[in-house]
Amino acid sequence: ENLLAGKNAFIAGGTSGINLGIAKKFAEYGAKVAVVGRNAEKAASAAQDIGHGALGLSADVRDYDAIRDAMEQSASAFGALDIVISGAAGNFLAPVNGMSANAFRTVVDIDLNGTFNVFRGCYEFLNKPGASLIAISAGQAVNASALQAHACAAKAGINQLVRVLALEWGPDVRVNGISPGPIEG
Repeated sequence: ENLLAGKNAFIAGGTSGINLGIAKKFAEYGAKVAVVGRNAEKAASAAQDIGHGALGLSADVRDYDAIRDAMEQSASAFGALDIVISGAAGNFLAPVNGMSANAFRTVVDIDLNGTFNVFRGCYEFLNKPGASLIAISAGQAVNASALQAHACAAKAGINQLVRVLALEWGPDVRVNGISPGPIEG
């Protein structure tokens, strides 16, 4: 079916996991898809795997200018963005006393600051009204989990960012967060 025919999607973190699965399904349903990851080779491989003319772009969500440039490339190739997914994430198991400040900061920077960068960076490229932004959050946002202080803090921040953006940008832009839960691999 072509449920998303004529729609353009930008998926940060779209080179693996849940986000790659989303990208494949969007393309299957007719959307033009750009996937973004830090590794250019992996992004190109993911785009080839997705098929349907998908675009693979390299940018680190922690770098606002790089992610904004990737948005500009996507909009230039496909037109205004209808769907933006922010799903880049970092995670590992570690007790607070066994985690460095840098390790904590890195996860918050990728997950929370990356979501801010993706959503703030995309605003001028959105098809308004009607664009849809989706943040990939996790159960750790509301359920404390041992060995996950960094992910819990980052995901809780994402949930609040989504709420604020929904207030500020609605009704021109729909902003939602989803917590899909763990997946194999």
